[in-house]
Amino acid sequence: MDCVAIDLGGHNSQVCHRSSNGEIKRERRVPTLGLAKVLERMAPARVVLEACAEAFAVADQARACGHEVVVVPSTCVKAIGIGARGMKTDKRDARVLSDVGCKIALPSVHVPAHESRERKAMIAAREALVHSRTGLINTVRGWLRTKLIKVPTGATKTFAQRVRGHLEDHPEGLPLAYERLLYIIEELSHQLLLANEELEQIAKDDPVCTRLMSVPGVGPTTAISFQAAIDDHTRFPNAHAAESYLGLTPGEHSSGERKRRTGITKAGSTRTRYLLLQAAWCFWRTRPNDPAVRWAHQIELRRGRKIAITALARKLAGVLFAIMRDGSVYDPTRAAKTNT
Repeated sequence: MDCVAIDLGGHNSQVCHRSSNGEIKRERRVPTLGLAKVLERMAPARVVLEACAEAFAVADQARACGHEVVVVPSTCVKAIGIGARGMKTDKRDARVLSDVGCKIALPSVHVPAHESRERKAMIAAREALVHSRTGLINTVRGWLRTKLIKVPTGATKTFAQRVRGHLEDHPEGLPLAYERLLYIIEELSHQLLLANEELEQIAKDDPVCTRLMSVPGVGPTTAISFQAAIDDHTRFPNAHAAESYLGLTPGEHSSGERKRRTGITKAGSTRTRYLLLQAAWCFWRTRPNDPAVRWAHQIELRRGRKIAITALARKLAGVLFAIMRDGSVYDPTRAAKTNT
């Protein structure tokens, strides 16, 4: 099978087409938006891409044209010779990718389904709203501290209203610069409310997410994020593999006679791992008599609360995976088992 390597770029991409015996048949530079037409005119081949922002969209186009697709992890590109000896150009990179692609079976990252990618994008957009609002609120709070002003505590969504109300009778009043920030905070809160409603509707209409939300502490955002991160559960042999994929299992740094276990690897989706940890805290606080929480309390006695919460988040990941795999709902008696 021929091998077509594409060094992707935001505007233009370099294409190197080799025959099955490794001979270069054609090289050219084409606009990235025109790659679909180039791929349509080719006979079925192995298309090799380096993982980047554009890779999955181009992978979809290549598969639609009947090509076999390999998306090489960015951590492997140096090992196969890209950028060797300080020489790196788009043309050289495409040549190296195509040459290696003809000779060996290159590793490929998982290409998520289009729906999973869209849901990840929605979660990322919601996270951006949260971070933006938090940053602006912290800016206003910092200014209030310089004025020795303490605003009554309350919900985040009422922050702007509380600041305005508290400064109504203040001698200096509210400067226009900070009124602008409060206006943006209110608008961000409104948009965040709409984003949450959209995610809730998606989770309600999705039977898998509905089952995932039967787990205590797991809401629409966590359920959607977890489902999108796992995507196809059949690619994992068991729950422990899924837990490892999400970076919730201990690492190891051993050499020779020295054996050393480290903290969790923190591999995979940072966003999903964070949401699982938050779900674990919620589970811990709201369901203290659940067998899984009692199990975590035993770990707390030996290792401390933070490690216990991490262990509970790992167990939640295993439980959620089992629910996806089996089409079941949360069963406390099964979740109590240490081997999920």
